[in-house]
Amino acid sequence: MNATAAVTALSALAHEHRLAVFRLLVEAGPEGLSAGTIAEKRGLVPSSLTFHTQALQRAGLIGFRRVSRQVFYAADFESMNALIGYLTENCCGGGQACGPVCLPVTVKPTNSRRRA
Repeated sequence: MNATAAVTALSALAHEHRLAVFRLLVEAGPEGLSAGTIAEKRGLVPSSLTFHTQALQRAGLIGFRRVSRQVFYAADFESMNALIGYLTENCCGGGQACGPVCLPVTVKPTNSRRRA
């Protein structure tokens, strides 16, 4: 991860609702949650949820997949770990990596949009 991608990810997370949605998706694991479930659990109207999930998608932090008429969102754990790695790469004087790493089961959502 480079500085520009890190700033983009951190900017996306720098909002109360987006941070709450991202944390909920991390908790849900690789299968993610439907848009309706996320909206219900976070008390967001659909248009507001769409706005926030689009910001997280543009930052490469979440992906989505369609199942019939439903949209499911899931955290992109690879991107999350890259961000944590970027933030902690010089931790402890640059000797050894000392930051936490989350390693869930690797199931990637289809149709995920990620920035390079």
